[in-house]
Amino acid sequence: MLERLLVLDVYLFMMIFARLGSAMMLLPGFGEIGVPVRVRLLLALTVTFLVFPIVSPTIPATPPVLSELFVLLGGEILIGIAIGAIARLLLSLLQVGGTIIAFNSGLASAQLFDPTAGQQGAITGAFLSTIGVTLLFVTNMHHVMLMGLVDSYVLFVPGQGFPVGDFSEMAARVVADSFRLGLQIALPVVVVGMLIYVAMGVMARLMPQIQVFFIALPVQILVGFSILSITIGVMMLVFLDHFETVMGGFLRAS
Repeated sequence: MLERLLVLDVYLFMMIFARLGSAMMLLPGFGEIGVPVRVRLLLALTVTFLVFPIVSPTIPATPPVLSELFVLLGGEILIGIAIGAIARLLLSLLQVGGTIIAFNSGLASAQLFDPTAGQQGAITGAFLSTIGVTLLFVTNMHHVMLMGLVDSYVLFVPGQGFPVGDFSEMAARVVADSFRLGLQIALPVVVVGMLIYVAMGVMARLMPQIQVFFIALPVQILVGFSILSITIGVMMLVFLDHFETVMGGFLRAS
């Protein structure tokens, strides 16, 4: 009897860890490239252990065939990856906005390693993304991510397959909204940048002997930094509100 209970507990723990572990490898803050893999694994095991009593009743019975067990585990891993990828796509809002700001403020050539994307990116995009991840923890938004993972067992019951259509539609909507909101938060810099280009074009026509490029670039960078310092608070509020709205969709209460 004890042996059967131990086997059942191992099966339940493995099923829960498959979803939570795969999601936490991608969630902003938890799954960053700068966080060691062992630390991420320890966090996933800890969260799995804590939510085990809450989530275990939703896990289906142990399948009699080994192939069915692999199918169940594969479905849980896919759901976890999809939830983590959705959260990661939400962070791309700041990367898009920062890249647009860089192109319109003369900083397109200033590349920096972006720890949230794991690759080189515009310096303003890396700056905004790093601030965004920091604010997710400062404002306790990481609690929304963790609660969304737990409540996902109500929305996506284990054993019922991977909802390809739902996640595909959601991913497409999140990507579209990220580009739209990224452009919106960068719009002040874009508008002022266009005005600077127009002013410098007029100056070049009126005084051809002046090297407009050497005048325009410092002015463009200075104005870009000035507008960024004024509007960065609004940018972060837009990001946090959008992140809470989307990730809150996984909550049972919503």
